[in-house]
Amino acid sequence: MALTLLVVVGFGALAVSNVLPREDRSLGINLGLDLQGGSYLLLEVDMDAVVEERIANLGELIRTAMRDKRIGIRGLKTDATTAEFTLRDTSHFIEAREILNGLISSDMVITPDGDRFHVAFDEAGLARLTTATLGQAIEIVRARVDETGTKEPIIQRQGKTRILLQLPGIDDPEQVKALLGRTAKLGFQLVDISASPIDVRASGRVPPGSELLPARDDGNVFYLLNKRVIISGEMLEDARPSFDGTTNEPVVSFTLNPTGAERFGRITGQNLGRAFAIVLDDEVISAPTIRAQIFANGQISGGFSTAESNDLALLLRSGALPAPLDVVEERSVGPGLGSDSIKAGQIAAIIGLIGVAVFMVFNYGMVGVLAVVAIFANMLLLFGQLTILGATLTLPGIAGIVLTIGMAVDANIIIFERIREELAAGRKRITAFQTGFNQATSTIMDANLTTLAAAVFLYFLGSGPIKGFSVTISIGVISSMFSAILITRILLALWINYAQPRRLFFEKGA
Repeated sequence: MALTLLVVVGFGALAVSNVLPREDRSLGINLGLDLQGGSYLLLEVDMDAVVEERIANLGELIRTAMRDKRIGIRGLKTDATTAEFTLRDTSHFIEAREILNGLISSDMVITPDGDRFHVAFDEAGLARLTTATLGQAIEIVRARVDETGTKEPIIQRQGKTRILLQLPGIDDPEQVKALLGRTAKLGFQLVDISASPIDVRASGRVPPGSELLPARDDGNVFYLLNKRVIISGEMLEDARPSFDGTTNEPVVSFTLNPTGAERFGRITGQNLGRAFAIVLDDEVISAPTIRAQIFANGQISGGFSTAESNDLALLLRSGALPAPLDVVEERSVGPGLGSDSIKAGQIAAIIGLIGVAVFMVFNYGMVGVLAVVAIFANMLLLFGQLTILGATLTLPGIAGIVLTIGMAVDANIIIFERIREELAAGRKRITAFQTGFNQATSTIMDANLTTLAAAVFLYFLGSGPIKGFSVTISIGVISSMFSAILITRILLALWINYAQPRRLFFEKGA
C-alpha cells in the first residue's frame, strides 16, 4: 500500500509540474502542431542529383584507375544515369572488368558491349540508394532542426522521396528553410596551376580531372581546381564559430578526425607554397596559400558575418546533406486553432469525468465514490508518464485521454459486478471481495492487453497524429490496469475494514 501511494504521489507531482512555466522545469508535456501552432514543410530529396554525382565520381575513379594500371581508354563520358568508355586494346578486357568490379558499388551493374563498357544503377540498386539517402537526409535534417532549439519536431518519410517536417512553435520557418536548403558539402581541393581560369572559361574546355568553380563572394571570379577532394566534410570532428586572432573577423574553427588529420598533414607538407581551395556547395569560400604543414586544426575564413559563421558551423557539425532538398509545400498553422482545440478537449474531458462520476455514484453509492477517486489517480499516473517521456500532445492524443477515462470505468464496473454476483450467491463480504477482484483481474488483463497490442501496432504502422493517439492509449491502458487492480482494491479494503459499513450499497436485496 505504501509503495502504491508513493507511485501515485510521485507521478502526481510530475503531472502537476506541467502548470509551471516551461523554462522552470526540465520535464514536461509538449504541445503538437495542431495545438501550439507552427510550421509545416514538405521537402523533396533530389535523387537525380545524387545519381548524377555518383556517376560523375565513378567516371573520375575509372579515369584514375585505368591510368594507374596503364590501360588505355577513350570516349569516357558520364551523363545523369550512365558512365561509359571504350578500351583502346581489347586484350585488357578481363583486367578492365576486374578493375570496374572493384570500383562500383553493389547497386550498380556493368554491361559490356564488345570493347565498350556501360555502368549504371539497376532498379533494385536505385531503390536501395533512395532508401539510404532518405534515411541519411532525415537524420541530418533532425540534427540541424534540433540545434535550432525546436521542441519535439515531427520528421518522417512520406512517399518515395519526400520528408515531412512539422515544427511546433516556429511561426517563421525562413531560418529553418535556409539551413535545410544548403547541402553544406565541404571539400578542400588543390588549385590546378596547369592553366589559367580566365583562358579555360573563355575556351570552354576544362582540362580532364579538373573543374571550374565560382567564388562565393564574387560570381565573376572563377578558380580552376583539381576534382580530387583532399579533405571532405565527413572527416570533420568538430566545427565552432570563432574569431581570427589577427584580423578579429568571424571564422569557423574546425578539428579533423585522425584520418583527415593524417591526410591533410601529408598533402599540405607536400604542397608548400601552393594554393588550395575551401569549397562549400560548389562555391569557393577562399583559396589560401599553404604556408606550413597543417594537421588536425584549422580555420575557414571568407568574409563571414557573425550569424553566417554560426550557421556554417552548425551545418558542418550536423553533416552534409546527401542531396539537395526542395520545399514542395509550406503551411503555417496559427495558435488560434490550437487554443480552440485545447479548450474543446478540456471541456470534453471534464464533461466525461463528471458523467462517469455521476454514473458510478448513482449505481454504486460510496463504492462508486471510491472508484472516482481511483480514476482521478489514474489521470495523475497518465499525465505523469507523459511528462517523463516528454511526449508531444496532439488533438488525437487528447481524444486518447478522454477514451482512457471510459476504459478505467469499464475495469471498475467489471470488478464491482463480479463482487455483486458473489454476494448474490450468498458469499460472505470478505470472500466476495477477494473472489470478485481475483476473478475480474484476468478478464481486465485480457481486455486491456488486447487493446495494448492494437495500440502498439498503431504506433509502428501509423504516423504523426496516429502515433500520438497510440501513445496515450498505451499509457492509459497501463495506468488503468494499475488503478483498477491496485488503487481501487486498496481504497475499498480500507473502507470495509475501517468504516465497517452495514452493507455495500450495491448488494441486491439489502
